Amino acid sequence: MPDVDPVPLAQLTTLRTGGTPARLVEATTTDELVATLRDVWSDGGAWFVLGGGSNLFVGDEPFEGTVIRVRTSGIEELPGTRPDTVLLRVQAGHDWDALVAETVARGYAGIEAMSGIPGTVGAAPVQNVGAYGQEIVQTLVEVELVDEFTGEVSRVAASDLGLGFRTSVLKQHYGSVPERSAVILSVTLELERVGSGERPIAGEQLRGALGLEPDEAVSLRWIRDHVLATRARKGMVLDAEDPDTWSAGSFFQNAIVSESFARTLPAECPKWPMGPAVDPVTVIPLAAFDGIVPPPPVENRQVKVSAAWLIENAGLSRGFRFPRSRAGLSTKHTLALTNRGEATAAEIAQLARFVQQRVQSEFGLLLQPEPVLVNVEL
Repeated sequence: MPDVDPVPLAQLTTLRTGGTPARLVEATTTDELVATLRDVWSDGGAWFVLGGGSNLFVGDEPFEGTVIRVRTSGIEELPGTRPDTVLLRVQAGHDWDALVAETVARGYAGIEAMSGIPGTVGAAPVQNVGAYGQEIVQTLVEVELVDEFTGEVSRVAASDLGLGFRTSVLKQHYGSVPERSAVILSVTLELERVGSGERPIAGEQLRGALGLEPDEAVSLRWIRDHVLATRARKGMVLDAEDPDTWSAGSFFQNAIVSESFARTLPAECPKWPMGPAVDPVTVIPLAAFDGIVPPPPVENRQVKVSAAWLIENAGLSRGFRFPRSRAGLSTKHTLALTNRGEATAAEIAQLARFVQQRVQSEFGLLLQPEPVLVNVEL
């Protein structure tokens, strides 16, 4: 097996926390990855898969199990389902932003707004990564995965992954286990061939983020450059010299609440309906009208609420930290909990719990962590 000398996970995660695992394995080929997983699963010990380490919050104590680091890479180009599309089958360990850069260089549209997101390709479908109106669910065709309980390798259609807002059947949410325990080996995306020229942008959210008029035309390269600049201003592009980027990205998820609960929040709190409104007009054919008008359908839409706004308006400003603590909110935006230099997981957990308590006390809503927590609790 491709074992390597274990090192503290603080060296392999962007939040820079984590003790040393009992065993560290690096898989550079799909065959190595499958064989290693089957071996670890047959032993029945603790394990987890590590990609880019950008969505993990790991505790300070040694991890008494096996960490499988996925180092596979490669892009295979295949014919699309239409003449104007292309399929890309990408290995799970391939760097996500390197993939985005390559698609932009080839003139393939569909993931350019997700430039600068850290991590690996295999992790992207697990939490349905997205930014500025693009999500991987929009271009994902299928994944190849190996199932923990059967050890079998299979291709699974995107429609069978339960993809939702930052979630899938493969994601381990805080306090629960995944609906399906499996590890992604490769990801297949279908992208549009648009070339390097300028074209109007259809997505309203992306146009708004980039300050574009509805009919304004820009190139894929222009979008990538401006998204990277926007993310960098928020400390969301990894930089070894900038402690604001020593984080797991957005630590708390934007809350998904009922429309009735959303109405209890202040009007100025940013809210985004998650589904279409019910048409208030009911049309009844004259031949079927019996003199009784049925009551309107009950509308139970869900609403996405800005976690950053809730944090700031619970009295926690950018850069907040406890005295002498090495953990703090980003100085660029409040949604990132950052390691200001050799912070322990305990210090970051203390800050996370405080943020949760303040928001819950002020607005009656408990924010949920977005990263996967290993050997640590909130």
